Amino acid sequence: MSTMSAMAKADSGPDTADTRSHALVHARIMLRRNLRHMQRYPSLTLMVTMMPLVFLLMFVFVFGGTLGSGLGSGLPAGLRGGRAAYADYIAPGIIVMAVAAAAQGTAIAVAQDMTEGIIARFRTMAVARSSVLTGHVVGATIQTLIGVVIVTAAALAVGFRPHANALGWLAAAGVVLLLTFAVTWLCVGLGLSAKSVETASNSPMFLMLLPFLGSGFVPTSSLPTGIRWFAEYEPFTPVNETLRGLLTGTRIGDNLVITIAWCVGVAVLSYAWSRRLYEREPKAL
Repeated sequence: MSTMSAMAKADSGPDTADTRSHALVHARIMLRRNLRHMQRYPSLTLMVTMMPLVFLLMFVFVFGGTLGSGLGSGLPAGLRGGRAAYADYIAPGIIVMAVAAAAQGTAIAVAQDMTEGIIARFRTMAVARSSVLTGHVVGATIQTLIGVVIVTAAALAVGFRPHANALGWLAAAGVVLLLTFAVTWLCVGLGLSAKSVETASNSPMFLMLLPFLGSGFVPTSSLPTGIRWFAEYEPFTPVNETLRGLLTGTRIGDNLVITIAWCVGVAVLSYAWSRRLYEREPKAL
């Protein structure tokens, strides 16, 4: 109710110039609304981290000994072998998976707003339309980054030993933030395009599969030819390699440039798609 009261105070009629002047205020109110929802349901943040945590524990403690011994040149000379080596190898992929896992919650939250009538209410108010989507994106980004911190702490607890300095950690955080921003805008579009909350819960599932079909869990050189070709060109592989290079010292090459290009491209296209979906007139039921 406090959020709706604040929106009512910000409402000054249909004047578009005035709406634009209040865009930042509206975005802050929408963000506060999403943060309060996240605070009221902390289990949602825990839920999006559970799957990456399960895969981290399973791959490190069940498969880590064998897979770590087979990494070969996948790690720099002088690093440990066996399970310890695999913990270093898989941690960046698990961080990427944490970003992908949080996508489902974003799509569901947007779909709920679209189907429960709150968006229709916002349409009757002098609310900057971009602020509704911005509130979702910033709120989801904060939730995702909290999940990434939890997953990273768990990786450190099970044996991940990064060699990055402060600059390396800062660069890695920037890559994660850029990826989160792109994936979140994509999932906003998926939530807006979904016909129901159930559909929205399933549409981002491909994002959970892509880390497995890249270099997140094994080097792409160990994959069969057809899958290897896909793995080398899918977007999560350069992200994995960039994070791995920044945190453990492996060669990055042109992966950082490719990562930035992928993330910026996905973010821009998803933003345009989301705005177009949001601006469309709701269908009569």
